[in-house]
Amino acid sequence: METLGLAGLFASSFLSATLLPGNSEIALLALLHQAPGLQWPAVLVATVGNTLGGCTSYGVGRVLPRPESGRAIAWLQRYGPPALLLSWVPVVGDGLCVASGWLRQNAALAVAFMAAGKLARYVALVAGWAWIRG
Repeated sequence: METLGLAGLFASSFLSATLLPGNSEIALLALLHQAPGLQWPAVLVATVGNTLGGCTSYGVGRVLPRPESGRAIAWLQRYGPPALLLSWVPVVGDGLCVASGWLRQNAALAVAFMAAGKLARYVALVAGWAWIRG
């Protein structure tokens, strides 16, 4: 049962980081409600799934023709890969990942910043959940 829950969380996390709909936060909290002992494995699985989804968006950006302007492009030109710390933000984050690919930013740095931002989001979510539970 736990393996199935983690696999579902991975799928939800991956889809949530692409242009497809998904809600990894709800999946994470539902899993932790059923299996609180999976707190850190669940955070790891959600982070990896969400980061790989962001990498997919980055890859799409490398393949598609680059637009001349756009808010995400301007942000990434100004702040570089550290802007991808915000890749977890709904809607905006997808655009940042695609724009990073369009700009041909260093893939290793892009992935590192994506993962750091997504990990921080899930850790904060789990910490809030633990605080509410008491």
